[in-house]
Amino acid sequence: MKKPLLSLAVLLLSAVCSDAQEWPAAQPGARPATRWWWPGSAVDRANLTWNLESYAEAGIGSVEITPIYGVQGNEAAELTYLSPEWMQMLQHTLEEGKRLHIETDMNTGTGWPFGGPDVSVEDAATKAVFREYELSGGSRLPGRIEPEDEKQRPVAKLSRLMAYSGGESDTLPVSGAALPRSGERHSHGKGSDTPTVRGTTLPRQGEQHSHGRGQALDLTDRVKDGCLQWTAPEGGTWRIIALFEGKTFQTVKRAAPGGEGYVIDHFSAKAVNRYLSRFDKAFEMNRTSRPHAFFNDSYEVYGADWTPGLPDEFARRRGYRLEDHFPAFLDTTRIDGRRPETTARILSDYRETLSELLNENFTRQWTAWAHRHGSVTRNQAHGSPGNLIDLYASVDIPECEGFGLSEFHIEGLRRDSLTRPNDADLSMLKYASSAAHIAGKPCTSSETLTWLTEHFRTSLSQCKPEVDLLFVSGVNRVSFHGTPYSPRRAEWPGWLFYATVNLSPANTVWRDAPAFFEYITRCQSFLQKGKPDNDFLLYLPLYDLWHEQPGRLPAFDIHRMKERAPGFIATVNGIMRCGYDVDYISDAFVRSTQCRGDGRLVTPGGISYKALIVPAVHLMPGEVLEHLLKLAREGADIVFMENFPRDVPGYGNLEKRRRAFRKIAGQLPGLPFDKTGVTEMQKGRIITGSDYATTLAQCRATAEEMKTKFGLQFIRRSDHDGHHYFISSLQDKSVDSWITLGVEAAAAALYDPLTGKSGMAQTRLIDGKTQVYLQLRSGESLIVKTFKDRHNAPGLSEWNYYTDRPVSLSLDHGWSLRFIESEPSIKETFPVDRPVPWTAIDHPDTKRNSGTALYSLTFTLPALQADEWVLDLGDVRESARVIINGRYAGTCWAVPFRIKAGDYLNGGVNRIELEVTNLPANRIADYERRGINWRIFKDINLVDINYKKTGYGHWEPLPSGLNSPVKLIPVNRTKPLN
Repeated sequence: MKKPLLSLAVLLLSAVCSDAQEWPAAQPGARPATRWWWPGSAVDRANLTWNLESYAEAGIGSVEITPIYGVQGNEAAELTYLSPEWMQMLQHTLEEGKRLHIETDMNTGTGWPFGGPDVSVEDAATKAVFREYELSGGSRLPGRIEPEDEKQRPVAKLSRLMAYSGGESDTLPVSGAALPRSGERHSHGKGSDTPTVRGTTLPRQGEQHSHGRGQALDLTDRVKDGCLQWTAPEGGTWRIIALFEGKTFQTVKRAAPGGEGYVIDHFSAKAVNRYLSRFDKAFEMNRTSRPHAFFNDSYEVYGADWTPGLPDEFARRRGYRLEDHFPAFLDTTRIDGRRPETTARILSDYRETLSELLNENFTRQWTAWAHRHGSVTRNQAHGSPGNLIDLYASVDIPECEGFGLSEFHIEGLRRDSLTRPNDADLSMLKYASSAAHIAGKPCTSSETLTWLTEHFRTSLSQCKPEVDLLFVSGVNRVSFHGTPYSPRRAEWPGWLFYATVNLSPANTVWRDAPAFFEYITRCQSFLQKGKPDNDFLLYLPLYDLWHEQPGRLPAFDIHRMKERAPGFIATVNGIMRCGYDVDYISDAFVRSTQCRGDGRLVTPGGISYKALIVPAVHLMPGEVLEHLLKLAREGADIVFMENFPRDVPGYGNLEKRRRAFRKIAGQLPGLPFDKTGVTEMQKGRIITGSDYATTLAQCRATAEEMKTKFGLQFIRRSDHDGHHYFISSLQDKSVDSWITLGVEAAAAALYDPLTGKSGMAQTRLIDGKTQVYLQLRSGESLIVKTFKDRHNAPGLSEWNYYTDRPVSLSLDHGWSLRFIESEPSIKETFPVDRPVPWTAIDHPDTKRNSGTALYSLTFTLPALQADEWVLDLGDVRESARVIINGRYAGTCWAVPFRIKAGDYLNGGVNRIELEVTNLPANRIADYERRGINWRIFKDINLVDINYKKTGYGHWEPLPSGLNSPVKLIPVNRTKPLN
C-alpha cells in the first residue's frame, strides 16, 4: 500500500510530539538545512513555492540560496544576480519561508569565492610579483622596471624597488633554539647562540638600512617613468629586487548570471567594503528584507598572497620592514631539508600579518556589516592561509565541511566501489566547533555529505555514519551540500549540481528522507541544548605550523591538513583514544582565558575546562607562556607534553623578545619528560610527561570508558540539571554492557533518535562512580541524559533492554513483489517466493528502473512466547517502509535494518508489506547507454568523483530491493544484573 509523503512526515513528527515532555522542542534551527542551488537564477514564484513546500513537508528547516551556472538553452528565464527581478524572487522566498517555518540564508555572492562584475582590477585578488636584477658598482640599470610576465604588465604596480649590497643577508642558525633542552637548567643570562637582530627602527622610504654585513637601500622614489634614476656606488655588486602588486586574475568559480567577475582582495578593507556596498544598494533600492544569515563558502582564493599597503601593515604590526629583508624572504635554499632560520621566521611574520588582515578586513568587517542589517554570518574558514580558530570565532556560525566517504567498518554497511576517502577526519572537523565553543557561539554548522560516492549512488544508510561523525566532532547544525532548485516541468533527473550528494525530490532517496531528516532533528534538538563539556583545551601550535610549511602562503584546506599538521593530528587522535575530548585554543584566546576559584579554566565564551594541554610545541610568544604560568598560579592545571616551548616565533625584535622569554621560561620546573611529573605552582600545577594516558590521568578529568574500553564515539554537553551525551557505535562491534560515565549522575534517561523512543536507563554506583547499561549494535546511536538529582528526572517508564532468543523465524517463502512506483513502469506482479533483489528477476526493465517495490508476505506467527519481536530485514537496497497488518511500523533506512514489530503483530495470521526504494543509479546508467541527453548544464556540467568527464553507461546494475533473507526474531526483555 502506498503511503503519501505527507502522511509519513506527520507520523514522524507525531513521534516527537507525543513525547514532548521528554524530547526537547524541535525548533526550525534543529531541523536540517540545505544549500539551495539556483541554477542560472532561473526561478519563479510558483516553482519557488513548490520547492519550498516539498522541503518543508520532508522536514527541511533552513535553505541557503547559492546561485550558480544555469541550464543550457534556458537563458531567457535566467535572472541577473541582485537585479530588481532577482530581489523580488528573494523577497518571495523569504515570505514563503516564514510561512513554512523555513529559515532563509543567502550566499553573499554567486558560486565561490566572493567576487563579481563590480570588482575592479584595483580591488581584485592580488599577488606579489618579484623581479631581480644585478648591478655592478658605478653602473645604471638599463631598460624599464617592469614584470617579466607580460600579462601582469598592464595591471601590476611597482610597490618597492630595493637594492642590497654584496654583504650577506641576515642569517640565523637553522635551529635557533633559545632554551636548553627539556630537563636542563634554564639560564637568565644572554646565551652565546643568541643573534643580534638589527633594524628595529624603521627608516623612511629612500633611506639606507643596514642588514647584516650589507646594506638595504629603498630606491622606489628613484623610479621615474618606469626607469631607475640611480647609479650604483663603486666597489661592489648590488642585488636589485623589484616588488610589484600583481593580480591573480581569478574569477568567480561556477558563477551565476550577474555574478561573473574578478574575485575580491580579501585582505583589503576597502575592497571588501566596496564589494558589500553592492548588496546594500540592491537591498535598499528594492526594499528587500535581509535573510537570516549571510554565508561564505570555503576559502578557495588561489595565488593571492599580497595586498596593496601590505609592507606598511607589516612594519606596523611586526616592528621591522619586510622589504629590508627580501633576500631572506625569497630564499629557497634548504639545509637538511629545512629553509634557513631567518627565512622561516620572516615568512612566519608575513603569514601572521596576512592572517590578521584576513580576519580584520574580511571576516570581521563582513560580520559587522551583516549585524548592522539584523543578520548573522555563517562561514567556512578552512582553506584560508590564516589562523583557523580566530577566523572561525569571528563569525556567528562557524561551518566545517565533510568531503568524501569515511571507512567505519560498520557491520553490514555497504561501501560503494566508486567513492573517495573522507579528507575531513575528526581532527579537521573540530576547528570550527572548537572556535564556536571557546567563543561562546551556540551553533556549529557543517557542509554535509559532499562527494560521498559517485552521482546517483549514495544511500541514506551511507549518510548516517557521516552525520554521526559530524555530531561527535561538535556539529549541531547539519547543512546538506546540495538541493538544486528544479521546476516542476523539468524532466528527470531534474536540474542538478555537479557535486554529490543530491538531496532533492528528484532523487529516489527523497521518498524515505523524512525519516533521515527527523533523525537529525532529534539529535540536534539535544545537541543545541546546554553548553559544551569537553575536558581539555588544546593549544594550537600555529607558529610551529607557520614556521615549517613550504611555499610562501600555505592554505589550511581539508585536503592537505594530513601533510600540513601530521603531529597535531596525531596528538588530537591520541588524546581522544584516551577517552577525553578537547577544544583547540589559539594564542589570542589563551591570553583572555581566566582561572576561576575551583581551578577550572574559563574561555571568553564562558565555557569551562579542566586543564590546558600544550603539545610538543617549539615556538610560543613569551606573553602566552607568561599567561599560562599565571593561570597555573591561580589554580589551573597546565599540561606540557614532551618538552617546554623553547623559543619565540618571528623575527622582529628577536633579541629583546628572547631575553624576555628566557626570564619567563626560567620559572618552569626543571623536570625530565620521560616520566610524568607534577609541580605545584601556588594554587595550581604544572604537569609534564610524554605519555598522554598517564599524564592526563593526573588531571581532574575522568576518561570516558565508553571510548577507552568499548570503542564508542561520543560528545558530551552540560545543562542545568546534568549532562547529555550523543553516542555512536562507528565500529564493527556491538556493545551490551555496563559503562562507567565520566560525570556524576543520580539517574539517566536513554533516547533513541532513530525511533523517538525514550525511557529511564538502568544505573548503578560502583566505587563511587555512576554506571549506565547500554545496548548499541554496530552502526547505532543513542542519547544519554543524566540528572544530578533523581527527582528532576522525567516521569518516563523504564527503558526496555532485550536479548535475542537463540532461534528466529525465517520468512523465506511465499513473498510476492509488485511495483508501486517505477520508471520505466512495470505493471506485473512477481511471485518471488523468497526475498530477492528485483534486479535478479527476469524482466527487461528490472535492471534499469528506479522506484519502489512492494514486497508482501502473509504468514502465521507461531505460538512462541516472546516479550517482543524484531523484524530484521537484513541487507536492504536501499530503504524500506514497514507496514504490518495495515499499520505503518516505521522506516528502515540505516544499518542495522531492524525494527520492533511486537505492537503490530497478531496472534495467528499476519501480513507484512515492505515498500523498498532503490537508488537512481540503474536508471541513469540506462539513460547513458541509450544516449538520452540529460546532461543539460552549463559550465562543468557533470563530472565524476575525481572531477573528470565520464559516462555511466558502463555501470553494472546495482542490486535493488531486499538483498538477503528476512527474519522475525523473538526477544526477551532483560534486566541488567546489579
